[in-house]
Amino acid sequence: MPELNTTLSTVLVDRYTKNADRVHELADAFPDAQFWVKPFPFGNSFGHLVLHLTGNLSYYIGSQITKTGYVRDRPREFTEPNPPSKDEALRRFDAAVAMVVDTIRAQSPDDWSADYAGAGANGLNRLDMVVECAAHIQHHIGQMIYLKYAVEK
Repeated sequence: MPELNTTLSTVLVDRYTKNADRVHELADAFPDAQFWVKPFPFGNSFGHLVLHLTGNLSYYIGSQITKTGYVRDRPREFTEPNPPSKDEALRRFDAAVAMVVDTIRAQSPDDWSADYAGAGANGLNRLDMVVECAAHIQHHIGQMIYLKYAVEK
């Protein structure tokens, strides 16, 4: 069983690392002035998506698994009237991803199947929730790609 846990940890860490790298690659297309601009009357700015992903990871993994004490204000992730700088938003995102990576590496084989509960969560155990959060990042990466195309036009 230790080999499976090592493989699982390696795969999940790799997925989160690649997702974070992709967010940064896409963010590079946005000058600071456009990072918080919504290019369409619907949807979000790139920056607000970064805040949302940070909040998502900080709550579902940080607060609920690692017990960091993070308190989420989900609506504000999309409406923050005084957002941080682009660099600060990305730094916070990176800190959330690093916390997730550390949490993944700390899980024992039995930890993965531990019951999971969090407001709005669909995951029934820790593994399910960690995978769901990785998929959530990828979903928003799709939106970020679309926003990048809009900015480049």
